[in-house]
Amino acid sequence: MLKKLRGIFISGLFVLIGLTSFAQNNNTSSPFSRFGLGDLHPYSYGRFAGMGGASLGSRHQVQINSSNPASYAAIDSLSFIFEFGADGRISEYKSANSKYTTNDFNFRYFSFSFPINRWAAATVGITPYADKGYEVYVEEDMPGIGRVGKSYFGTGTISKAYLGAGFNLTEALSVGANVYYLFGTLNQNNSIYFIDDPEQYGFNETEQSRLRDFAYLLGAQYDINLKPDEYLTIGATFEKKAKFTAFHSLTQDKILNYGGGILSDSIKHIQDEAGKIQLPTSVGIGLSYTKLNKLEVNADYYRSQWSEAKFYGSTIPELTNQTRYSVGAEYIPEATSIRSYLKRIRYRAGLHLDKSYLKINNQQLNETGMSFGIGLPVGRSKSTINLAVELGRRGTVKDNLIRENYTKISLYLKLYDRWFIQRKFD
Repeated sequence: MLKKLRGIFISGLFVLIGLTSFAQNNNTSSPFSRFGLGDLHPYSYGRFAGMGGASLGSRHQVQINSSNPASYAAIDSLSFIFEFGADGRISEYKSANSKYTTNDFNFRYFSFSFPINRWAAATVGITPYADKGYEVYVEEDMPGIGRVGKSYFGTGTISKAYLGAGFNLTEALSVGANVYYLFGTLNQNNSIYFIDDPEQYGFNETEQSRLRDFAYLLGAQYDINLKPDEYLTIGATFEKKAKFTAFHSLTQDKILNYGGGILSDSIKHIQDEAGKIQLPTSVGIGLSYTKLNKLEVNADYYRSQWSEAKFYGSTIPELTNQTRYSVGAEYIPEATSIRSYLKRIRYRAGLHLDKSYLKINNQQLNETGMSFGIGLPVGRSKSTINLAVELGRRGTVKDNLIRENYTKISLYLKLYDRWFIQRKFD
């Protein structure tokens, strides 16, 4: 009993830490986050970070796979699973004329799962959905005007809190759904001023969007038994385009440096005007081959129709359809080894290609990456420390654009306990 109470206390503590973290800005320093909703986060976490993110077909008794809610039904009916994690990203941004480096570290997600009965289980969690965090300054020479300075600054986070359930309809077929709530605030500030003519009025624009509302993700998985300890799983997900309530604020001012102070003349002001942000339809298909306690190989195809997204009734020219391909594998030398801890470690690797939802200067930003990871067993329990390293590249230096080379290091912890055993003696 004391063990369970201690587990509840620890879980509650991390929930509070997570809520505090997500209430603040999940920092990014990416100039790409200036467009759309910012930098979108991948749909999978945990052990899949070391497997290229491929996860839509994966089913496992002791994992939380929120990318496909149908997988919840595979969770051990006597278990309670709690997961949380963080990652750090080191990025080098390079253009044709310059380069600079940024470092970001963030708490990424937490979730916990528990059985409903022998054929159903539920999961609750929160993850980041998108981040803005950029500061860009551009100086240009304009004929007849002189030097003009342009400043772009943005912050903010959109987070996703979800409640999901998975159900086994037959021995082979399972279905599930996540009902999620998107919430958060995005801020943008744009300024233009004339360096060589300080008596010329400049321009400043401050914009804010507060987003909140519900939507859902549907999932299904189908198992094909190849041998008693081998099977193939086909997974699919569907997310219908949804309109989210948003509150839009906008202030535009003419500004002038005068006598050591600043004169401001308001052009336009909107305060918390209610509107809608329409996010796109998304579909995913995954395939997973599993040899129990030895090998898992996953492959995913994911597509999101961002060209149909609308912000306050208008499409955004910088948004295009996103397509992601990912493959990954996990290998365990000897899962039940008593003598060798190294043989019980889970070794992982993966690749991904992401044709992102951003199109800048008519160039769609592409991202490629490879990842490596390990799953370290905690004693003889089913709890695991998951470590992953991802090396990747996004963007290009062609057409006056920016290329990012990044290294991402992830730490995800999975805590497992058996909670639902009816004891005959106390």
